[in-house]
Amino acid sequence: MLGDLVSPRALERILQEAAQTRGSTLELLDVASLEDILKKEVFKRLQLSVPAPLAKKRVSEVLSELIKATQERLLPVQGSQMPALEEAARRFSLYFDWPETQRLRGVLTVARQEEKDGRDVADLVTEAQNLIDTMDRRLQEGLIEQGQDLAELKAAFERVQGMGGKDVRRLDTLIGQIDEAQKQGTLLPGEVERARTITFNLRKLLESSVVQTVSADQAVIPTSATILDPDAQARVLALEQEHAAQQLNLTEREYMTLLHSRADLREQHDRLRALQGQSQLTADLVEGWRAQLKVERDRALSEQRAQLTQMEAALAQVTATADMRIALDSARHLLDSGSLATDELQELQGMQAALAAGVNASAQLELQRELLDIERSARNVPGASEELTPLLTQARTTLAQGGTVDVTDLWTRLERHMGAAAQEREDFDARADRVIREYDMVRQLAGETTQRLGRLADTLRAQRHLGRMSAQARERYAQTLIDAEALLTEAHAEHRAAQEVTATFGQDALSGLLDVFDFQDSAMMDTDPGPAIAARVDPFGFGSPTPAAAPPAPQPTPATSLFDALLATSTPDSAPGTTTPAQDTPSPFAFNLPAQAAEPVETWLCVQGQIQHGAHTLAAQGMATLLQQASTLGLQRLDMGDSTHVWSARSTTPGEWRVGRALNWTDLDEQVGPWLDTGQS
Repeated sequence: MLGDLVSPRALERILQEAAQTRGSTLELLDVASLEDILKKEVFKRLQLSVPAPLAKKRVSEVLSELIKATQERLLPVQGSQMPALEEAARRFSLYFDWPETQRLRGVLTVARQEEKDGRDVADLVTEAQNLIDTMDRRLQEGLIEQGQDLAELKAAFERVQGMGGKDVRRLDTLIGQIDEAQKQGTLLPGEVERARTITFNLRKLLESSVVQTVSADQAVIPTSATILDPDAQARVLALEQEHAAQQLNLTEREYMTLLHSRADLREQHDRLRALQGQSQLTADLVEGWRAQLKVERDRALSEQRAQLTQMEAALAQVTATADMRIALDSARHLLDSGSLATDELQELQGMQAALAAGVNASAQLELQRELLDIERSARNVPGASEELTPLLTQARTTLAQGGTVDVTDLWTRLERHMGAAAQEREDFDARADRVIREYDMVRQLAGETTQRLGRLADTLRAQRHLGRMSAQARERYAQTLIDAEALLTEAHAEHRAAQEVTATFGQDALSGLLDVFDFQDSAMMDTDPGPAIAARVDPFGFGSPTPAAAPPAPQPTPATSLFDALLATSTPDSAPGTTTPAQDTPSPFAFNLPAQAAEPVETWLCVQGQIQHGAHTLAAQGMATLLQQASTLGLQRLDMGDSTHVWSARSTTPGEWRVGRALNWTDLDEQVGPWLDTGQS
C-alpha cells in the first residue's frame, strides 16, 4: 500500500535496519514492533517525499490492513498454495495478450515443478500473488473505462435508434453483449470498438440528415468535407475529431510496448497528440500512423524472435535457474502470440551478462533486476521515465563494461516523482469529490448537460475508489475531471437560468414548463385537438384557460405567460397598462386564418434561438426564442396548440430544434412526423 510513495527496495531496507536496531530480524518481527516501525521510521521516511498529513493517512491505512492480515495468519495454512493461485489465475485467461498473464503462466509452471522436486517456492508464490494483484488492478481499471464507454453508447443509441436499419440493430446487439459482460466483470474491447464505430457513423448520418434526406443503411457515410450546410458541417467535424482522438488512444494502447522502447516513435506519437490538442487530428492521419506502427512492430517481432533463439542456444550450456526458466517461457509465449517481449529479453540479456561476469555473477544479476524494477516502476509515475531512461541506459552500459553502479540515486529520483504523483492523486480525489457533491445540487435539471455530467460523476465515483493506478488510468482520471468540471460550469449556468425563470414567472413556472415535456401523455398525440387545446391560450398553464366558445377577450400588454414574456419585445409600441382588442393586435401564436383542408404543414429548423431554415415570420421568431429557453431547461420535446394550429418541436442535439405546425395532429404526424422525430423525411 506504500508502493506508490516509496520504492520497494527502500522500504525493505528501512524495515531491515529498524529490525536490527531492535535486535531482531525482519522475519522475526512481531506485530507490535512492526507497528512501531511504521509509526516512526517509515513515517519519517515518507515525509521526505510527501506532506505529513498524506504520510500519516497512508501509515494509518497500512496499520489497518496489518491488523486484518494478522488475524488471517492466525488461521493455519493447510497444504500447497498452488491450487488457489491457479484458480485465481483462471480469471485472466481471456487476456492472453497481457504481459503479466504470460509471466504468471511461466511462474506457475516453474513453481509447480519446483514444488514437485521438494524445493522452497515461497518467493515464486509471492511473485505469482503480486502478478495476480497487478492484473486485478488492470482489470478493475478496464471495467471502469468499459462502464464509461457503455454509458455513452447507451446515451447515443437513444438518439439514433429512431433511424432504424441493420446498423441500429447491430448496435443494439453489441450494447447488450457489452452490458452483460460488464455485469460479469469481463472486458470486451473488440465489441466496444465495433460499437463505437457504428455509433460514429450513425451519428454522422443523423447530424447530416438535418439538411439532406439520408438512410441509415446507405453505403456512403457523409464527412465534414461533403456536407454543405455550415452548422451540420461543424457538428460532423466535431464528431470526426472525437472519433480520431478515440482511435489515437486505441492505437497507443495497442502499441504501448513498442512506443516505450522506441523514443523516435514516441516523439511522432506526441506530435499527433499535439495535433489533437489543436483540433487538427484526422482519422486518415491516425490510420496512417497505425499502419506505420504495425510495420515497425512486425520488424521488431522478427528481430526479437531471432534474438530469443540465440539466447536459448547460449543459455542451454548452463544450468537454468528458476528466474531464467520463467523469463524464457514468458518471452516465448509472448512472441508466439504476436506481442513484443522487450522486458523479458532485457532480463535474459542481464542474466547472460551476469553469467559472463564469473565470480560477480550473483551481484550483477541482482543489479540487472533492480534496474529493470526501476524502469518498470517509472512507467506508471508521471515524469519519471523521461528523467530516468537515459540514466538507466548509462547504468546498463557501465555494468556491461564491468563497472559498478549505485542505484540509490535512481531510487531517490524515482521516489521524488512518486511523492509528487501521490500528492497529485490526492488533488484529483478532492476535485472528484467536489464534482460529485455539486452535481447533486443541479441533478434535478434533466437536460443533456446534466445527463452527461451524471455519467461522468458515476465514472469519477469508480475512479475515486481505485487504489494504485497505471499511467493510462491516471490520464483517464485527469481527462474525466477536466470534462466533468467543464460540464459542471455549464450545469451551474443552466441552473441559474432556471432560477431566473422561476423568479420571473413565479414559483410554479418550472413545473408548469416541465409538464409539457411528457412523452407518455396520450392527449398530446390526440388526432383532434378539440376544445381542450383550442381553448388553451397559455400552453404552459400559467393563467386561466379561456372557454372555447367564448369570444377573444382584450388582453393586457404586460406578460402574463411565458409566450407573452418572450414575445413582448415584438410589440414595443404598446404602452404599459393599455389594452388592445385582440382582432387589432393579434398574438403571434393566434392566427386568424380560415381553416383549409389541404393547408401544407410548415416546418422550421431553429439553432440557438435563430431560424436556420423556414419562413422568418413573427410567430416563428417568437417560437425560436421560446425554444432557446426550453434548451436551457433541458427540454427535448414540446407539444402545444393555439386557437387555430397545433405545434410540435423536437430536439436531439443541444440547442437545435425541429419545429412543425399544422391544423391538427393528424396532418402534422402524417406529413412531418418522421422528420420531427429523427430529422429524416
